[in-house]
Amino acid sequence: MQREDIVSLLRMLVGGLAALSFGFASVLAFAGDQYGPGASDTEIKIGNTMPYSGPASGYGAIGKSLAAYFAMINEQGGVNGRKINFISRDDGYSPPKTVEQVRKLVEEDQVLLLFQTLGTPPNLAIRGYLNDNKVPQLFVGSGADQWNDPKHYPWTMGWQPSYGTESRIYARYILKNLPDARIAVLYQNDDFGKDYVNGLRAGLEDKAGKMIVATQSYETTDPTVDSQIVALHGSGADVLLTAAIPKFTTLAIRKVYDIGWRPTHFINSVSTSVGSVMKPAGIEKAVGIISGAFNKDPTDPQWQDTTEYAEWLAWMKKYNPSGNVADTLTVYGYATAQTMVAVFKASGNDLTRDNVMRQAASIRGLKLPMLLPGITISTSAEDYAPIKQMQLQKLDGTNWKVFGEVMTGSGN
Repeated sequence: MQREDIVSLLRMLVGGLAALSFGFASVLAFAGDQYGPGASDTEIKIGNTMPYSGPASGYGAIGKSLAAYFAMINEQGGVNGRKINFISRDDGYSPPKTVEQVRKLVEEDQVLLLFQTLGTPPNLAIRGYLNDNKVPQLFVGSGADQWNDPKHYPWTMGWQPSYGTESRIYARYILKNLPDARIAVLYQNDDFGKDYVNGLRAGLEDKAGKMIVATQSYETTDPTVDSQIVALHGSGADVLLTAAIPKFTTLAIRKVYDIGWRPTHFINSVSTSVGSVMKPAGIEKAVGIISGAFNKDPTDPQWQDTTEYAEWLAWMKKYNPSGNVADTLTVYGYATAQTMVAVFKASGNDLTRDNVMRQAASIRGLKLPMLLPGITISTSAEDYAPIKQMQLQKLDGTNWKVFGEVMTGSGN
């Protein structure tokens, strides 16, 4: 063999070994842990905004409950050995403030994702930014219909039943049980409130024009809703739907009662807390109100002898002692945090934004201890609405009592 042939052969061997080495390294890298921003061998950093101040400050109980649940998980060793670093900032329910805080969370804190950011207007304000930057906006703290749009916003997913679904359930009940109803609606003048009005009209179908006799909106900066309630009463309505955040639901309940109006009163599910809505209104003024539910109400005696309730109460006492055990928002926070933990567990050691979003869109029949029986969580790449069912409940004395069957908004 000539010297030139030997050199050529050696070059081929070296090149082949280099290629083999590169391929082997690639296999090892693929098999190893995969991390996006905010994730490591020891930590999963997630961001959140919550109205700890301002007109929707009652929802701050959710943020405190989320932190309390993650504190329990961390004490138990975390998720797959990683502690959850939950960074929650106050946005005052102000969309510009939400944008400012979310940019800090993403660009400065380098969180893996945003979780349970609260409110329809705040979440709409950040949705474009998060999708443009491919940052998961998971289990949004709002039931707006817009969150189930994976085609246009693949990085944004809701959690609770949509407001449109909820309102259509109320319409189904009214058509069946109150076919001659004259309906009035009080709603917040934004996408949150309008989803309820639109859902009600859709549920009533061709009868909507006749049955809905009056609507009144309010702004979150309004001091009261007294004039709106008086105007709705003057319409002659005998059914009232209040689509409002807790503060204004309390004001509406009080005013309806004080002027002697006794309609069949529906309130939206995000404002049903006995502790933070009904008692401040005057619980005697709220008796008979109807709403939709998907979580177990902690004031309902039928749950208080169950293992699930006992576990929730033990968690409240140890990790969330400042929380109100009569506040359903603490149950909501507990359940949403459990959903997030389930997604992290499913993600394993691939804590990239892509994989976490993929796991969030692959939930199949997840049962949580404080969801109502028969209600589960399921998602897919084409379906970003985790919870699609509700059961009606009525305030009886001091507690909510569920009645009827588990329902969807589609007539099923």
